Amino acid sequence: MISPDFLRKLNLLSKLYRKFPEMAAIEAVNFTKERFVRKNWVDKSVTRWKARKPSPEWHSEEQKRAASRGSLMVKSGRLKRSIRKIKVTRNSVTIGTDVPYAEAHNEGAVINTTVNVKAHSRKRKGREHQVKAFRRKRKITLPERRFIGESAVLGRRLERLIQREITEILK
Repeated sequence: MISPDFLRKLNLLSKLYRKFPEMAAIEAVNFTKERFVRKNWVDKSVTRWKARKPSPEWHSEEQKRAASRGSLMVKSGRLKRSIRKIKVTRNSVTIGTDVPYAEAHNEGAVINTTVNVKAHSRKRKGREHQVKAFRRKRKITLPERRFIGESAVLGRRLERLIQREITEILK
């Protein structure tokens, strides 16, 4: 005859099997959001995010202080808040974001754009000169600051999570 304790543990393991993908999704979302706090990507090794360029000397002191404060990629917090579980199945978990610029930040990008400069006046050598309106081509390079993707460290965290849950059930 099978003991009631064995049946209870078997039932708990069955429940864990059903709820583990949801637990893994929560852990993956938290791991991804943690990248914004730690400013790095962790896979087999730690890769720090490239630092922001220093503010130009023509910025006011207030602008320089504002640029040096806070996280690299959190201004409004939209990107970090948008990270969520997209699809959870029995065998896989997909997390992602719907923010259009997420891929450019995660993988790095080179953006070629045209900027319209309005007419303005400029002082040079003590005299004021009028500058006509013109267009300027700009090449903006966004460095790769990975925050979402497959990670060996996340895999180990999930393994430890499932081991801890199974050990708790089998006590």
